[in-house]
Amino acid sequence: MDAELDRLFLRDGIRNFVFIGEAGCGKSEIALNLAVRLAERNEKPVHFFDLDMTKPLFRSRDQAATLEEKGVTVHFEEQFYDAPTVTGGTVRLLKDESVYTVLDVGGDYIGARAIGGYAPMLNSPATAVFYVINPFRPWSMDIDHIDKVLGETLGVSHIRLDRLTLFGNPNLGPETTEDDVLSGAAQLENSVGPYKPVEGWSVRRELSARVKDQLNAPVFPIDLYLTYEWEQTI
Repeated sequence: MDAELDRLFLRDGIRNFVFIGEAGCGKSEIALNLAVRLAERNEKPVHFFDLDMTKPLFRSRDQAATLEEKGVTVHFEEQFYDAPTVTGGTVRLLKDESVYTVLDVGGDYIGARAIGGYAPMLNSPATAVFYVINPFRPWSMDIDHIDKVLGETLGVSHIRLDRLTLFGNPNLGPETTEDDVLSGAAQLENSVGPYKPVEGWSVRRELSARVKDQLNAPVFPIDLYLTYEWEQTI
């Protein structure tokens, strides 16, 4: 399992990990899982930033207690209605070579505005930016919609396209099946593959062993932290 972590994330001296994408694409689940896995390695302190300013539900800050128990320091700012907020410490820790940072950014271009001021650090060799695409989301079902949302997101965040890693998340929640994963992955490969490769896949842990040899990029097994209460027994 550490081999997949190294291949997907811990390469070329990268220590900052940024997750962006369409609202509801699953980037928060991936960011949470990565933060936990990094903390388990006990190599460096792990700082997690919830920069989602676009929605009140399914935000990674709801799992702050779980992350803290696992040794991850969590940063976020409370919001009041639509008042803009800035999370302290972001610049300092992005520059700190002695820590890992994981940034969970709000959905699409509206949320991505929150990181526009950090562009010089986000485009640096120490940072990997993952654009998460869930082929089952309404704005990710074909290349035209993907290109529109991606273009808007890059425009406000000032992240360069060549610094971007595409990350597939063919996930429908706890009810996702092996067939769902493979059909979603095929759909995504057919739409974006001719333009930019999908370099990693997130798959629910129970399914990962069954599909990893059928996908053309490393698989990151994830646990689901952000679920409705009635889904937690499924």
